[in-house]
Amino acid sequence: MRRLTPLDPADAPEKSRELLNDIIGRRGSVGEMVSTMAHSPALLQGYLDFSRAMKRVKLPRALSEKISLAVQEWIGCGLCRQAHTEAGRAAGLSEADIALARQGTSTDAREAALIALAVRVLAEPSSITDEDVAELRSLGWSDRVIAEIVGIVTLNLLTGAFNLLAGLEPAEQPA
Repeated sequence: MRRLTPLDPADAPEKSRELLNDIIGRRGSVGEMVSTMAHSPALLQGYLDFSRAMKRVKLPRALSEKISLAVQEWIGCGLCRQAHTEAGRAAGLSEADIALARQGTSTDAREAALIALAVRVLAEPSSITDEDVAELRSLGWSDRVIAEIVGIVTLNLLTGAFNLLAGLEPAEQPA
């Protein structure tokens, strides 16, 4: 059940209106989440800036989508899960890859370790130890990639939590 309603640019606060009109000018439309975030100009600006910045992560897109799937499975946002499933397919993930990612793992041991860290960053960050970081380094992950995991998790938490609070759900898929 929808709890917050999407806003048309004309009904949005001034700063949100500017942001929405800019997106519409570049892409033709805005999604339901973005138009609903427009209730808060600060949230909308922060989301757009953070999302843009996280597009420059060092991780391959397919691995980033695996991490997003694992995190969204834990958060429970069906809309985000659906979006990352579609994005994962577009990035070349198989149905088996997607299913494993939703379980927080991968057939590749290096990837599995990184995905597991992402879930821990979300669920129990205080449990991460020096040994955990050393293990990731021993698997060849750079400090940049390890640091970027926090950004990927945080962006997923922001979108998933917002969608759940706002009551945004995936559209029904045809049978």
